[in-house]
Amino acid sequence: MANNKAPLASDDAPLITSKEDQREQAGDQLIEPQGDTLVGKTVTINRPRAELYAFWRDFTNLPRFMENVVSVVRVAEGRTHWTVKAPAGKTVEWISVITEDRPDEAIAWASEEGADAPNSGRIDFRDAPGGRGTWITATILYDPPGGLIGRAIAKMFQREPAIQARRDLRRFKQLMETGEIATSARTSLAYEEEV
Repeated sequence: MANNKAPLASDDAPLITSKEDQREQAGDQLIEPQGDTLVGKTVTINRPRAELYAFWRDFTNLPRFMENVVSVVRVAEGRTHWTVKAPAGKTVEWISVITEDRPDEAIAWASEEGADAPNSGRIDFRDAPGGRGTWITATILYDPPGGLIGRAIAKMFQREPAIQARRDLRRFKQLMETGEIATSARTSLAYEEEV
């Protein structure tokens, strides 16, 4: 019996969010994969691609909306030193190297050997259909400090990258669309004092 079904149209959603089984392909897009846990999130931001790319490409801007990033310091062209909050008042650090940089389209990175939390990833900037702004897709591959136990502890303290990626992209959207990040009455400082 012949199969008369027409092939499905290609899903134009970012790979990590595609309804088709393409999650592995998203990880394969990373030039120098570091880590074994894949996280991917996408947000639509009502701003031009070039503006969003330029803001993100200045990595010193990232602590402005990434809640757990303490600092990002440029150490050389294409290399930055990251300090990120971890559970129990600790921090993790690494040197990150840009592995791909396509202006207004994508930025990819990988941590150097010896990172406290080996990681790699990419940020893709695509025009959203219908002139609705830009799709920003973050694809991150990482090894949590402390393995499975570390991952469980990070989840409890809301420091797990899958949770943070969603929050950080939402805050990036707020910052880029309104110029500020909305906060609740209970600030992160108040939350940390309770913990």
